[in-house]
Amino acid sequence: MGKSKKKNPSFKKKLLAFFTSHPEQDFNYKQVAAALNIRDTKNRNALIKQMNLDAASGILTSSKPGKFRYVPAQQQVYTGRLEVTSSGRGFVICEDLEDDIRIVQKNIAPAFDGDIVDVETINKKRNGTLEGRIINVVERKKIRFVGQLQIDRNHAFVLTRGGRNYTDFYIDKTQLTADYSSGDKVLVELKDWPKNASSPFGILIENLGTPGDTSTEMHAILTDYGLPLRFPKEVEAAAKKIDHEITAEEIKKRRDFRSTLTFTIDPKTAKDFDDALSFKKLSEDRFEVGIHIADVSHYVRPHSVLDEEAIERATSVYLVDRVVPMLPEVLSNGVCSLRPHEEKYTFSAVFELDSKGNILKEWFGKTVIYSDHRFAYEEVQEVIETNQPIVGAATSLTGNEYTIDDAVFEAIVCLNKIAKNIRHDRMQAGAISFDRVEVNFHLDANDQPEGVYFKTSKDANKLIEEFMLMANRQVARFAGQRSAPLPMVYRVHDEPDPDKLFNLQSVVAGFGYQLNLKTKNISHSINQLLLKSQGTQEQNMIDTLAIRCMSKAEYTTHNIGHYGLAFDHYTHFTSPIRRYPDIMVHRLLEQHLKQQKVGGIERLEEQCHYASQREQLATKAERDSVKFMQIKFMEGQVGKQFVGVISGVTDRGIYVELLANKCEGMIRIKDIPGDYYHYDQRNHCLIGERTKQVLQLGDQVNIEVKSADLLKRHLDFLLVSD
Repeated sequence: MGKSKKKNPSFKKKLLAFFTSHPEQDFNYKQVAAALNIRDTKNRNALIKQMNLDAASGILTSSKPGKFRYVPAQQQVYTGRLEVTSSGRGFVICEDLEDDIRIVQKNIAPAFDGDIVDVETINKKRNGTLEGRIINVVERKKIRFVGQLQIDRNHAFVLTRGGRNYTDFYIDKTQLTADYSSGDKVLVELKDWPKNASSPFGILIENLGTPGDTSTEMHAILTDYGLPLRFPKEVEAAAKKIDHEITAEEIKKRRDFRSTLTFTIDPKTAKDFDDALSFKKLSEDRFEVGIHIADVSHYVRPHSVLDEEAIERATSVYLVDRVVPMLPEVLSNGVCSLRPHEEKYTFSAVFELDSKGNILKEWFGKTVIYSDHRFAYEEVQEVIETNQPIVGAATSLTGNEYTIDDAVFEAIVCLNKIAKNIRHDRMQAGAISFDRVEVNFHLDANDQPEGVYFKTSKDANKLIEEFMLMANRQVARFAGQRSAPLPMVYRVHDEPDPDKLFNLQSVVAGFGYQLNLKTKNISHSINQLLLKSQGTQEQNMIDTLAIRCMSKAEYTTHNIGHYGLAFDHYTHFTSPIRRYPDIMVHRLLEQHLKQQKVGGIERLEEQCHYASQREQLATKAERDSVKFMQIKFMEGQVGKQFVGVISGVTDRGIYVELLANKCEGMIRIKDIPGDYYHYDQRNHCLIGERTKQVLQLGDQVNIEVKSADLLKRHLDFLLVSD
């Protein structure tokens, strides 16, 4: 696996820790080197350079030639990113400091969560914690916010308090046209925050609708994250002008798979089909498997209006009740989609494999296919489980029982066998398997939640997953393993955070599990933990904590491998309808195959960074939509009792996840009867002052639903005694 980004040596934190622990003493570089156990010339030179840099930035002062002293914290100004907690406190994260600077709420204004700020340190606690005040906003993360309009006789406000927003916006009443009424959900833009004003001044931008309405709230979620709601007219017009025709001239330039058995396997509700599999038996233990991906780059040309819009969106967004596509529907659901019984242009990775999944031969290039059949995952799963070529009426997409062709049945059985062997080898190599339960909702005709159901990954899902992973890995290897590696967009995943792993180890030990952090193969130990906790009441909590230990996967031109998949090379090639980096990969691969020179690496890296950011925003929006729908569903459950598991513990109370529907709510400390509870941060629990009763992570408890607040997206529970 490639070298981790975390291995680069840095003296910043060690140096600062040394000087802050000796605040009134002078040191030369030899004394510091001896204290930090730095003995070689190269690292000594790096130390001298860092000491001079710290002196230039005001962290250190040189009172005598060659001697340095720490500058007291009260005199320092740092630049960093502000994070605001749900309780209204803030922390500024600075690269120059090992620990964050704590900001009480009265010293946060005029900054918002995510802003880059200058912070002046004003105090230092005995435990070493720095306190500060915001003195300047360097860069705003965003200037538009969603809230509820409140109109009184003499003034108006947009109420945005809650979550990470700690203030409301003052609205001049001259803005209140007939389009706005008190109680409306609105979009407000920051106009100014005068020095002595208790609230920022805002400008009303848009009325989003009635609070609590599903359409309004989904609209609000997208707007709050700066995600688009609709396509500009010129983009829609450009999409409609796309030539749909499959021409003989273009087919001559491609490898023709139209006579090879080909099919798609997707969710029942899917409308955009990115990928298809083709299958051909070459001999008793040799098979040709084609992974065919929609050739979006054939239609979306660089610098076109379609391309610029796709760059801006970077990803499709999947909310509970809708999809916000990266490409207009004419393309995503029509021209590019690999629909059954239609010829389509594709970009393919074709492999000759044996039954164990060993790659005997590979080929990449432009193709044309004809999809013989469209399957839902449930249909293929039934075929796999019964080992019969029959899809029952209850499972069938059409609602009617049918029998699939012998050739298709043979293909599914063989592909499933190969996929299982590939997966086994991947797990043995150290890949981490997160088979998390996904929450879904049954919605009525008005998009109101009628029920909750759980979606788990079964053999049919894993069949597709393994072949998509194979295509992604081999495309990345093709570019990265040349004697002179070719420029490529990689999907990388760094090593887990050691501190978070240690915390996970201490938590799971309380449930009788082991996590061996001394072994070289930590991923194997994590997999064993996930396997042993599978099916238990604490599984979801352990899965969540394990995922939080992982670094975030991201796009970059600098390959460091993918830790979670245990791949030295990995990219995203298989979903260009919904991910822009996949389009980038298609274009790069085509240039490599044509042996064209690839330039503009800096621009590629910028696009990778932007796509990673947009992906994170989309993920947050998707989670918010699930959270809203859970609370909407729980509105009708107020007063009812459920069984749950403690999924989080804070100084304000405990979070409980219900076993029946995975909805999570809070039991506040003040609402726990019979005792006063203290928060034990180290052991992740609350302890009763008088009774010594312990409420800790993973405990099963009975609760009653106290309230469901759609506007704040919050559930309150009460603890019920057995």
